[in-house]
Amino acid sequence: MSEIALKVSDLSFAYGAKKALDGVGLAVASGECTILLGPNGAGKSTLFSLITRLYDARQGRIELCGFDIKRQSLQALAKLGVVFQQTTLDPDLSVSQNLRYHAALHGIGRKAADARIREELERLQMYERRGEKVRQLNGGHKRRVEIARALLHKPKLLLLDEPTVGLDMPSRRAIVDHVHQLVKQQNLAVLWATHLIDEIADDDSLIVLHKGRVEAGGKLSDVLRDTACADAGQVFQKLTQDPPGVAT
Repeated sequence: MSEIALKVSDLSFAYGAKKALDGVGLAVASGECTILLGPNGAGKSTLFSLITRLYDARQGRIELCGFDIKRQSLQALAKLGVVFQQTTLDPDLSVSQNLRYHAALHGIGRKAADARIREELERLQMYERRGEKVRQLNGGHKRRVEIARALLHKPKLLLLDEPTVGLDMPSRRAIVDHVHQLVKQQNLAVLWATHLIDEIADDDSLIVLHKGRVEAGGKLSDVLRDTACADAGQVFQKLTQDPPGVAT
């Protein structure tokens, strides 16, 4: 059986009186790309903020590779790589400088860091641009650098929070294909938050989140069968559309 890289149990969170997550439970296995699909405001970014400990949940449990994220934060977060929706690269540093800084934060020595930087940038066809300042890169190339950075410390789980928003179709396709290759080649676990149906592959797992609740979850083929839908677009429409007369 595949190792469970991420397990979320009975997770709830509220902003004051507004509940953002309500009893969320899910699991992501190694060697599996799980798509977290939901409309804007579904709770996807809140869930990611809790997994990364930007926020602290009072109700529920999050485990990364078996480590409780509250009681064993250092061990848990060491297993995690993240690409947030908003870029977090320093625009005035070069690609290599951004990556070396991240490697240093994880205690990776200079020689090992340079080897890993080369490996990840070559995989993304970005090594020749390592000396350029980040502000010189377009959106798609910045995303590639952020993915390389997230993988430098060899995480077991990669979180991607709407990483292709604002990118052109070729850039989006390149990132989607690259991540799916990583899943297969490195037995990586990926949780990919999106609202874009065309980023879902046939062998992905799918979690549909709507108004803070998980409406469906499992292999895409199982979700299609259980919801009597022909494709992920129909699943999304069926499970995130409010009944007539219900306010959103």
